[in-house]
Amino acid sequence: MRVAASSLRKGSVVDLDGKLYVVLTAENIHPGKGTPVTQLDMRRISDGVKVTERYRTTEQVERAEVDDRPYNFLYQDAEGYHFMNPDTYEQVTAPAEMVGSAAPYLQDGVTVTLSTHNDIPIALELPRTATLEIVETEPSVKGQTASSSYKPALLSNGVRTNVPPYLAVGAKIIILTEDGSYLERAKS
Repeated sequence: MRVAASSLRKGSVVDLDGKLYVVLTAENIHPGKGTPVTQLDMRRISDGVKVTERYRTTEQVERAEVDDRPYNFLYQDAEGYHFMNPDTYEQVTAPAEMVGSAAPYLQDGVTVTLSTHNDIPIALELPRTATLEIVETEPSVKGQTASSSYKPALLSNGVRTNVPPYLAVGAKIIILTEDGSYLERAKS
């Protein structure tokens, strides 16, 4: 299926010269003079090579047929990360390179959107937020208000983030999975 280059977003899969690429970043550039262009940073799925391409925004690109479905995360081993389709109970294994920075947010049973091409996992989309527990942080200082100051904290999945000063070890918080930033305290 051919689509305009400007319609591609992060996670889209394109077919260039018979090879599949997943879009890492897509930026539409509108210079003061000249033709607007779309710059795509992509990773070749077969071997992980990263490439950057520029297209005129009206240029057509071949979008690959991809099946996006919810999958439950089961476990990780030497083969990779194992997921199960909750409807058919079919299991697929995603390589560690494909999972990448999403790995710390994969907890037992978490539901993700897995993109597959010919039953081979090619891209993974996490839920927008994750609830985690603070396992290490500095003690709160009496009289310190919840102003714009934040303190570093280590979360139960091993990710470091900044949290408001009133939060202590053992508190459950909600963070954004796209960048690991603090969103709010979890309701118990």
